[in-house]
Amino acid sequence: MDATEPTSTKKPRYRRILLKLSGEALMGDARYGIHPPTLTRFAAEVRDLVEGGVQTAVVIGGGNIFRGVAGSTEGMDRASADYMGMLATCINALALQDALEKAGVFTRVLSAIKMEQIAEPYIRRRAVRHLEKGRVVIFAAGTGNPYFTTDTAASLRAMEINAEVILKATKVDGVYDSDPKQNPEARRYRTLSYMDVLKDQLNVMDSTAISLCMDNKLPIIVFNLLQQGNIRRVVLDDEPLGTLVGTDETTWA
Repeated sequence: MDATEPTSTKKPRYRRILLKLSGEALMGDARYGIHPPTLTRFAAEVRDLVEGGVQTAVVIGGGNIFRGVAGSTEGMDRASADYMGMLATCINALALQDALEKAGVFTRVLSAIKMEQIAEPYIRRRAVRHLEKGRVVIFAAGTGNPYFTTDTAASLRAMEINAEVILKATKVDGVYDSDPKQNPEARRYRTLSYMDVLKDQLNVMDSTAISLCMDNKLPIIVFNLLQQGNIRRVVLDDEPLGTLVGTDETTWA
């Protein structure tokens, strides 16, 4: 059977989600590239979501290999640098696919840049059908266009597949009013409006991604990826985790 049957009787908070992972998350304690044990842990946590009946899509960055913006600041043409960054996301997507399939999860990589030998082309209806069949869908190559970040790609893909929420995995346990590493008195927000994020320039997602979510009332949950089990907890547990970004009326599901 080409789908994983739910093994938990507990109803998940969301039935279809998009998980946004940074490329840097795959480095673990290393300074560059992919740390296989970290990748294996992420795969096990995503498997828990699938087994809990959650339709799961993933957008992954490429900053552990190459970052387009950084390349352009060093004198490279911005469009060329961004295309290189898109190819880096494809490397990470293939690595995550391998880890997921070794964990027993059916997975498809859909790329915004055609590369038929290694990934399917991105087609919205195909992506939705894969999700309905219980497969994890990994969106690679961003939007396929330069000058757009993977944050924007995550917002766009989430809306296209009718995801109920974006899970933004970070290195901190939510959104703070200042850097908690620099300020021990920093206050963590439990909920935030999109306008608060834009007005106060809080480091959640870039302004284009936040504006897309605001226009379509798509909530964002920012949570700590580094604590083992948090990917599962944010969707399957009753206790709210991290910071919820939405409209003034948005509440925890």
